[in-house]
Amino acid sequence: MTSPTPQSDMDRARISTDWIFRRWPKQPRFGIVLGTGAGDVAKAIEVEEVFEYREIPEFPVSTATGHASRLICGTIAGVTVVAMKGRFHLYEGYSWQRATHGIRVFDQLGLKNLIVTNAAGGINSKFVSGDVMLIASHFDWMFRYAQPRGAWNFERTPQRRSDMVYDSEFMELAEQAARRADFPIYRGVYAGMLGPNFETRAEYRALRKLGADAVGMSTIPEVCLASQFNWRVLGLSVIANVADPDILVPTSGEEVIELADIATRKLKAIVEEVLAFHR
Repeated sequence: MTSPTPQSDMDRARISTDWIFRRWPKQPRFGIVLGTGAGDVAKAIEVEEVFEYREIPEFPVSTATGHASRLICGTIAGVTVVAMKGRFHLYEGYSWQRATHGIRVFDQLGLKNLIVTNAAGGINSKFVSGDVMLIASHFDWMFRYAQPRGAWNFERTPQRRSDMVYDSEFMELAEQAARRADFPIYRGVYAGMLGPNFETRAEYRALRKLGADAVGMSTIPEVCLASQFNWRVLGLSVIANVADPDILVPTSGEEVIELADIATRKLKAIVEEVLAFHR
């Protein structure tokens, strides 16, 4: 007998969730989306189950450079977590609905806290490669409003939050971790662009004038849906390269991965601090 055709995004998420829960029947407290440069965070997980995305019914597969396609279930600092090692970008051709499929699965697993990481280009001139920026607010320039009705989660809740989703307590704990481990950390504004191209000189200048501190091609879809679910979110941007529009040099995806790896121990320290506090 064949399974019924899913009728909605939540139906698709339910199919994925049921499959996962049959194999890992736990309720995680935190969901983690691991972007480029978050390798040590994945290594910090005391693994109980690992599922390849292609195994999970209805789950998309990441095609971006440096992104695995793996769901890791286990604990960090004694706290039960589920982590996506590999995310889905709009520039890969995914719709907003498909790009946020993992967040809907997290919701159906019952969690209320999200840690999301990314590699970003630094716009703030005080940044250096390997710095970590706490996302305190963001610009959404991914053309969400060009999407048809239903691209978001209208069937679930009417919540519409913005900056409140970036949790102040989480940021304070991240700053505490930075003090303990003796590395600088900054709060800033993340600009989310559609991609996949890197920004032009004119775009960097415009973003700097508008108040952006870092720019990337992810994170906004996950955070916007998390805000509808009324979750608490910690957003972490690894500054991979610092862009000076007056001395702009070519950048490749491989170079971004290499530069982002500099900060991986910092991300691990932050995540462990936040989770240990909530043990």
